Amino acid sequence: MSDKPDLSEVEKFDHRKLRKTNTEEKNTLPSKEVIEQEKAAGKDKC
Repeated sequence: MSDKPDLSEVEKFDHRKLRKTNTEEKNTLPSKEVIEQEKAAGKDKC
């Protein structure tokens, strides 16, 4: 048995059968204003 991986299936793969997808960027980080509001709310509770 050899240490090299079997690439025969990869060589047969037809990339033309893949469907085109549209990616949508999402900004999951809060804005500076939101961070400031949360800091202010945290100070009010203490």
